[in-house]
Amino acid sequence: MTRPLAVTMGDPHGIGPEITVRACADPRRPAPVLVIGDPGALARACRTTGSRLRVRTVDRPAGAGRTPGVLDVLPAGPALPARLALGTVAADAGEASFAYVREGIARALAGQVRALVTAPVNKEALRLAGLPYPGHTEILAELTGTERYAMMMANEELKVVLVTVHQSLRGALDALTVERELDIVRLTHETLGGRPRIAVAALNPHAGENGLFGTEDRDVIAPAVRAARAEGIDASGPWPADTVFMRARAGEFDAVVAQYHDQGLIPVKYLGLEHGVNITLGLPFVRTSVDHGTAFDLAGKGTADHTSLLTALRHAHELAPEPAAEPAPERDDL
Repeated sequence: MTRPLAVTMGDPHGIGPEITVRACADPRRPAPVLVIGDPGALARACRTTGSRLRVRTVDRPAGAGRTPGVLDVLPAGPALPARLALGTVAADAGEASFAYVREGIARALAGQVRALVTAPVNKEALRLAGLPYPGHTEILAELTGTERYAMMMANEELKVVLVTVHQSLRGALDALTVERELDIVRLTHETLGGRPRIAVAALNPHAGENGLFGTEDRDVIAPAVRAARAEGIDASGPWPADTVFMRARAGEFDAVVAQYHDQGLIPVKYLGLEHGVNITLGLPFVRTSVDHGTAFDLAGKGTADHTSLLTALRHAHELAPEPAAEPAPERDDL
């Protein structure tokens, strides 16, 4: 029996429960799903969205997601009130969303689920709950003990990997090193498989014009690209960031390594939030996520688009295939 994909329902005050219900009810869902979250919140989301799914509480992943018309939920986290303060930032919601992710990580590390797919959490709610994480990526890295990791944002037209993620721009500039650049290029190469063509975006305008507009491209990025090429990786750059994404979209490159959050995510999100997916590289299991936030302004309205979560499920399904069943041993007593 194939293992289910696990979906953590995200911040209960946001659209996470609603898009989770919609994705699980969608006939395009690629595989059985186990939802980790609050059964009451998901039952309310069913009513809000008009879904006919019946919420069923389970205590283990085995066999989950296989009964038509049933949403299998593994409860986790603190008990939530009967009436949620939808659309608000709250410490208890941050605590609950963290608990769902923690439970999902435990199940993935135990091999009980094929992959982990996460609905959005709210960074301010996490902070109010006293949790020192700026986002999912950092939670996943710490709780799995992963030291080499990176965020990839992908859609059908672009794959972008970030050198720095949830940092101020000033902090991101200070964090750029030859070692970090090279490691991100290596992770991209390892994840995509084969010999992908990896373009490294420059930090400064015109790739620094040989130091005229800044020295980081010459002194940090270029040496990392040379080192990657010496290892047999098809990396190139630094390429001016104002054209490299266009070139990748046209098929010249398989992925772009971007230097900081907005440099890399603006081109991906411009092509449509509903088609984007967040993939964490370097973890001991596959993790994908939506390419949007908690959308508090839409919570409780039943109108949130679940396409990004459905896309994340599809990527998880493709990146974490179940191994083929072992053939039965031949018998010589027949």
